[in-house]
Amino acid sequence: DNERLHHAYLFTGTRGVGKTTLARILAKCLNCEEGVRSVPCEKCGSCKEINEGRFIDLIEIDAASRTKVEEMRELLENVQYLPSRGRFKVYLIDEVHMLSNHSFNALLKTLEEPPPHVKFLFATTDPQKLPVTVLSRCLQFNLKNLSPQLITEYLGSVLEKEEIEFEEEALWQISSAASGSMRDALTLVDQAISYCEGKVAANGVIEMLGVPPQKQVYALLKGMASRSVSTILELIRDIAEQTPDYSHTLDSLLSTLHRVAIAQIEPKAADNSYGDMPQILELASLISAEDVQLYYQMGIKGREDLRLSAEVRTAFEMLLIRMLVFSPSYVEPTKLETKNSEPGESTDSSTANESSSATQSEKKKDELTAEIVSPQQLEEPESVSEE
Repeated sequence: DNERLHHAYLFTGTRGVGKTTLARILAKCLNCEEGVRSVPCEKCGSCKEINEGRFIDLIEIDAASRTKVEEMRELLENVQYLPSRGRFKVYLIDEVHMLSNHSFNALLKTLEEPPPHVKFLFATTDPQKLPVTVLSRCLQFNLKNLSPQLITEYLGSVLEKEEIEFEEEALWQISSAASGSMRDALTLVDQAISYCEGKVAANGVIEMLGVPPQKQVYALLKGMASRSVSTILELIRDIAEQTPDYSHTLDSLLSTLHRVAIAQIEPKAADNSYGDMPQILELASLISAEDVQLYYQMGIKGREDLRLSAEVRTAFEMLLIRMLVFSPSYVEPTKLETKNSEPGESTDSSTANESSSATQSEKKKDELTAEIVSPQQLEEPESVSEE
């Protein structure tokens, strides 16, 4: 809009966040028949040809398959010629970090003094592999990972247009598994439609991804909050029937603990990755902040135990029991419950034991006080020995 254009643009980011798509939109902005503008018209011949992939002045190159310097030199020989259809001749090089050093050297001279009718658009997932001399001549744009909420909303709109039945919990699971990549999320949706026979159901998506249901993770944390070992072992027994990946289950547990810790300190900043903010706030009120930090630290250390153990389920059970036992607020079950005695006798004996232990502690305190040597005795050791 300000008629200030750079000759080389670099788009970086993880897979599936729209680097190549954004580069094509920029190519439409540069060659739109209505003028160079920030928003293409999408109606002219140039915009339609770019959308259909047949615009003659947009040269798309896959650097992963054309790494040789001879191919780069052959490509750059045509840079001097004017565009035949559009306003600019645009070179879109995808995965540019795969080029060899000689190819970068051949490209560098053209980047230093490019013709006014040529624009370079680079896309890469690993900008650290690019030479500094190339980076310094590019206008760089870092694309962030997409949030789970944004992915869920977009998938919901797509499925509504396609008139496919879906459950919101399933979309949250898919968006979390996509790790910020919209392309991965769309691929998982296609797999889920086939796996669930024409719809996207939560149970089918959980089985397809091999991840533990979030309900089980919440139940485990609630069992740890109530100090109920029997409940935890029963839940692990239910999880074991589904042949789970215990490492993935532990990762889900640690991720939930992380969100609980943030909710305890700043509830407004808590992550709503699964659309489960009420459950996170409930767990934040049930588990103390000290226990959350302890559980998280022991879970991080327990990953090695799962890797080295022959029985992964046993190592997982021992890890959760260790979290409970090492908690400062954990109280061991009293041995008095195992004795066959009446309730009155047990209470009387417990009070008697408490009173006797109190008197014994007072006696020990008096004895220790009497044994303390005064400063005068330290100054006169001979008199003490004579006495």
